[in-house]
Amino acid sequence: MTPRDAPILFLDSGVGGLSVLAPTRALLSRAPIVYVADNAGFPYGTKTEAEIAARVPALLGRLVERFRPRLIVIACNTASTIALGSVRAALDVPVVGTVPAIKPAAEASMTRVIGVLGTAATVRQPYVTDLAARFASDCTVLRHGSAELVALAEAKLAGTTPDADACLAVMAGLFDQPGGDRIDIVVNACTHFPLVAEDLAAVSPKGTRFIDGGPGIARRVAWLTKEQDWPADATGRAVFTRADAAALGLAPALARYGLTTIESL
Repeated sequence: MTPRDAPILFLDSGVGGLSVLAPTRALLSRAPIVYVADNAGFPYGTKTEAEIAARVPALLGRLVERFRPRLIVIACNTASTIALGSVRAALDVPVVGTVPAIKPAAEASMTRVIGVLGTAATVRQPYVTDLAARFASDCTVLRHGSAELVALAEAKLAGTTPDADACLAVMAGLFDQPGGDRIDIVVNACTHFPLVAEDLAAVSPKGTRFIDGGPGIARRVAWLTKEQDWPADATGRAVFTRADAAALGLAPALARYGLTTIESL
């Protein structure tokens, strides 16, 4: 039997995983949540595959010992595409990963040209190539990696409006590619990017749609826990791997996601 107060644990290098937490909370309003921001390792998207493959399983092992979660959500595309298999092999806890929403994008695209916007580490992964071959074989799939957009999303949550020129430059990395003018759907393949989706849409061609995997992941988590018991009231805590002023400064924003306690690992 799963203890009633066993939490769902979310892991990201920063606050991007909140875009996965929000739809999950909408489906599981009483679920206790532990949201872990590995800010000591931020950002994952600029690290090597070897660094991610070593760091993420080791960190999750510590987190499982401390919080005894009922389920883990790796709320980061980079970490999922690199370390999901090794995490599942190492831990005796259900683990849900985050992968680019190429399948629903292909199902919805009218022009058959899709943009995949992620970190450099994510968009170069063979996993993304495989998703495109399996689910978008009749589409042109253009990719672009941006570390700057991760920082802009983090800053937006802290209260800073993203610079429109910076957003325009990021989107140009997709739209200026050969065939990019035909993109009708952009896959936000980094959990940070839905946090700035409105800002990206404002500098994109009219009618461009943005899609991410958050709602699908939420449905998967709800299905995996559908027969489990929950406490009467939800609790939520944010855990940072490095205690600093920036982390504490996010308290008001985190509270909007139900994370009312902040602590360090």
